[in-house]
Amino acid sequence: MRLAVVGSINMDMVITAERIPLKGETVRGSNVSFYPGGKGANQAVAMARLGAEVAMFGCVGADDSGQKVLKNLEKEGILIKQIQVLKEVPTGTAMITIGENDNTIVVVPGANEKVDRAYVDEVKHELKDFDMVVLQQEISLDTVHYVVDFCSQNHIPVALNPAPAAKVPMEVVDKVSYLTPNEHEARLIFGDHVPVEQLLRKYPEKLIITQGAKGVTTCLKSGEIVTVPAHPAKVVDTTGAGDTLNGAFCVQIAAGADVRSALVYGNAAAGLSIEKFGAQSGMPSAQEVEKVLK
Repeated sequence: MRLAVVGSINMDMVITAERIPLKGETVRGSNVSFYPGGKGANQAVAMARLGAEVAMFGCVGADDSGQKVLKNLEKEGILIKQIQVLKEVPTGTAMITIGENDNTIVVVPGANEKVDRAYVDEVKHELKDFDMVVLQQEISLDTVHYVVDFCSQNHIPVALNPAPAAKVPMEVVDKVSYLTPNEHEARLIFGDHVPVEQLLRKYPEKLIITQGAKGVTTCLKSGEIVTVPAHPAKVVDTTGAGDTLNGAFCVQIAAGADVRSALVYGNAAAGLSIEKFGAQSGMPSAQEVEKVLK
């Protein structure tokens, strides 16, 4: 199975504190660490560790962070030949505060803003060689929609994780194969006026709503609404849990698994990922996930 990710590549600055500060408040931190991140790169790493052949499409700066994230992707076995290194902009950065088993994140896009239509036009012919294209919303939304259009025209399955939260046009919803918002993102896309159960039934095995500790819910083509519970875990850092779930789900779908089984697998992988610090450093191998599932 060959999976392509078109998305963001960041360097994460992770600050550990006793709790997340309130507005206007200063709290004392206990540790600062730097980890490769970005929702696109995170999902690529999750998929590569689970045995998929993965190619990353995106942009980084010609700076120290850019070199480090590229080396990390290569170390994970991810194909990076389509990643552009740009001299005029820095690598994207995410500032993450961790406290009370939760986090807050501020993203500075940097080179991720250069993942535009012109970049896609240079690389889109390569996307035809993949079993699935995986997208998120840390790059330009115009670019995301442009890639969805291209994949739809060329019958390439697409999984869109609409995070960070932003509106998604209904024509984009119709064109993607899988849409994986959390509860807040789902309300932003579809509004509060339509009951969740009705939404799920309208998009069976396409709309998959993640609910953090409550698990993940979808509607099967049989009409049965299924909630797969979150996998028990000792929480250390929740950063990247959603990316792990999305990556694991896509790997299983590309391998031919049914949606319910793919979500069970994804939740197990996500549960393992939050037991270590760092979005990517905690992501499990296929062997680790299989051991937990047994």
